[in-house]
Amino acid sequence: MDELSRVIRLPPYQYLHVLDTNNNVTRVLSGPQTYTRQDHEKIVSGPSPMIIVPPQSYVVIENPVVRSVEGIVIVDSYGQAKLRHGEREVRTSTQFTDPFPLYAGEIVSGSVQKLTVLDAKSALRIRANRDFDNHAAGDEWHFVGPATYLPRIEEDVVGTIKASVIKKNQALKLRADKKCVDCFGITRDAGEEWLVRDPGTYMPRVDESVLGVLNATILTDKASIYLRALRTFKDIYGIQRKAGEEWLVTSKMAETHVQDVHEEIISHVPITTLTNRQYCIVLDPIVNGNQQLGTRELRRGETSFFLQPGETLENGIQDVCILADDEAVLLQANESFLDKDANGAPLQRLPGVKWMVYGPCEYVPPIQVNVLEIRKAIPLDKNEGIYVRDTKTGKVRAECGQTYMLQPTEELWEKKLPDEVEELLRKDAYVDDNGIGRGVFIRDATRVVTFEVPHNTAIQIYDYSSTMSRILFGPTLVMLSPDEQFMVMKLSGDVPKRVKVIKTLCLQLGPDFMRDQITVETSDHARLRLTIAYNWHFQIPSKQGESPAKIFSVRDFVGDACKTLASRIRGAVAVETFDHFHKHSAQIIRSSIFGLDENGEPKSELMFPTNNLCITNVDIQSAEPVDAQTRDSLQKSVQLAIEITTKSQEAKAKAIAMKEDEEAKGLLVTQQLENQTEAEKARKRLVELSAQCAAVEAEGAAVATAKAKAQAAEIEALAAVKQAELRVQAMQIEHDSQMLRLQSEHELEIQHAKQMAELEIQKKRELIAIEADKFKSMVDTIGQQTIVEMARAGPEAQVKLLASLGLQGYLITDGKSPVNLVNTAQDLIRNITSEK
Repeated sequence: MDELSRVIRLPPYQYLHVLDTNNNVTRVLSGPQTYTRQDHEKIVSGPSPMIIVPPQSYVVIENPVVRSVEGIVIVDSYGQAKLRHGEREVRTSTQFTDPFPLYAGEIVSGSVQKLTVLDAKSALRIRANRDFDNHAAGDEWHFVGPATYLPRIEEDVVGTIKASVIKKNQALKLRADKKCVDCFGITRDAGEEWLVRDPGTYMPRVDESVLGVLNATILTDKASIYLRALRTFKDIYGIQRKAGEEWLVTSKMAETHVQDVHEEIISHVPITTLTNRQYCIVLDPIVNGNQQLGTRELRRGETSFFLQPGETLENGIQDVCILADDEAVLLQANESFLDKDANGAPLQRLPGVKWMVYGPCEYVPPIQVNVLEIRKAIPLDKNEGIYVRDTKTGKVRAECGQTYMLQPTEELWEKKLPDEVEELLRKDAYVDDNGIGRGVFIRDATRVVTFEVPHNTAIQIYDYSSTMSRILFGPTLVMLSPDEQFMVMKLSGDVPKRVKVIKTLCLQLGPDFMRDQITVETSDHARLRLTIAYNWHFQIPSKQGESPAKIFSVRDFVGDACKTLASRIRGAVAVETFDHFHKHSAQIIRSSIFGLDENGEPKSELMFPTNNLCITNVDIQSAEPVDAQTRDSLQKSVQLAIEITTKSQEAKAKAIAMKEDEEAKGLLVTQQLENQTEAEKARKRLVELSAQCAAVEAEGAAVATAKAKAQAAEIEALAAVKQAELRVQAMQIEHDSQMLRLQSEHELEIQHAKQMAELEIQKKRELIAIEADKFKSMVDTIGQQTIVEMARAGPEAQVKLLASLGLQGYLITDGKSPVNLVNTAQDLIRNITSEK
């Protein structure tokens, strides 16, 4: 067992390290071999697989062995392989095509890695980690593709760089990491930025950083860009720009523009287009390349332009004032200038002066003029008007019944009305005569206030300037002057009456009625609640010299009249007993209100001389006791009278109902007897018809049975005949189909055999053609002369062989090729004769 443990069998591509304990030298043993370990030897490591480097791969070895120029490992005097301690070595598949073992002390750094393959748009950033060749430690450079990068110990790969693709209308923005020379041969300082505009691929240099790709701004006839210089430089158009300078780039300069590193895009400026009906005012315009600060310039269409840096539009694009024959524009001069009047004569306009230009015309205001408003002639009917105020004198007047154009020193004046008047006018506008709403009412304060006074009404209007009032009777239309106001009447309303319930502008002249509810007490202390309606009207003064304003002397005539009449009624009722008042209430109340004439009869009316209010009639609508006991007693007496009347009517109705009931019973019995007679007659007729129907039914059944049996027999015979015919036809169809099937099978077999024969013939023909073509191609390839030479090669060789042996008249053959000996004897005799 101990002897077997010393034997080590190394398979191919494996190795182990053996330490000789006598001289302390470690050697490498590589397979395939069988190794017997000695007593003074010790296996340090292994067996281990050899290092295999595939194609396009590499491996890094630390502490590599020292090799000679021929690649032989150098050992010291003790036989130990020398190592480069602390160094590394890159081994590739081209150097080590076969697997190799590691010597004692060698270490694999990492694993086997693939070589980096770079395309045409890629590069590696390399940094030197030590001085070698022409590079100092820390130097950086690019390894540009397409190529395969072979790593070196002196180099470190910092990163991968991709080439930037610059398309048309694009530019690549670069920045120098340190002082360098760019691709244009220009020296760049550290931190300096620039653009590369040439389309194509660009590989940045080692001292350059790519900041990004800039897209060009497309410039059209309707779009431009507004730029500002960040520092003094010369732009792409060869113009020197100073720091802070602003300018405009349009399509006239270039189709596209890429923002330079020293430029800043402030905004995109659209084109300003004016039609022949538009104009604009440009503030701080640029004239001949110089900006005129604080000035204004008028530009009228048709035209198109871009606003230059520093230029702005005052109030935007404005429309030309197109005035009709009923329009005018109000103007005001903001500075002194020379103008022309309507006749074309020169006219000096002073600052602040207002004037108007009347249509029809087109008017474009100069820059010295402000357009205050466009005025239009106001058409007014005879019942319409406006309030006009003179701005110089302050006087306000009303213009009615004509089309009016405001003058330069005039303006519309708004007339203010009290809130309660506004509310009354609004209600009147909301509802028509039928009580239907008209919609939203918005009063134009500049229009003359108008009010339609209804029929049989009166209205009072007060003029504050003359301290006079005027009375108008309807139907009429009221138009207020600037200093006039409506007098609002506040009347009592509801039942019982409450003050200031009704607000109105018009006074109803009557006839009309008003209701009131009062409480009275009789002499026997019975309290009653009376609901009374009064008919009234106003008497209009007809005498010369009497003022119609008398009817407005009492503002709340309803409340005053009701109070006066209620006091008269209370005084009259207080002296009467309840029973007497209950029986003669109407006469008592009328007498108390109207009074008695010379005959002791109530008068026909009551006149209030203060305001000519006339009460013509009194109607007692209800009289209810206030005390509960009195009300119950009165209610019981009324109910007893109603009950007596109801019972008498009920008895009379019962007698009439009994009479009608007896008459109905007699008519019913008579009708029943007549109905029974008619029923017996109908029953007799039914029995006769039933007997006739039974006889007809029996006869029909017998005839139908006989006919059915005969038809059944006939149908069975016809069916048997038809069945036999169909069976024969079926057999004939089966026989025909069998014959057709056999005929089709035979035809298909014949056709199949024929096609197979044709295919075989075609196959033979194609094979023969292929062989012929093959032989022909072989003959053509070898050549006719070559075949002749090949045929003649054998006999000529034999002739030469015989000639060299000195033999004549001999023939050498292999016995397989035929030999023509027909004329051989004659030729031999001829040859012998000739020799003799």
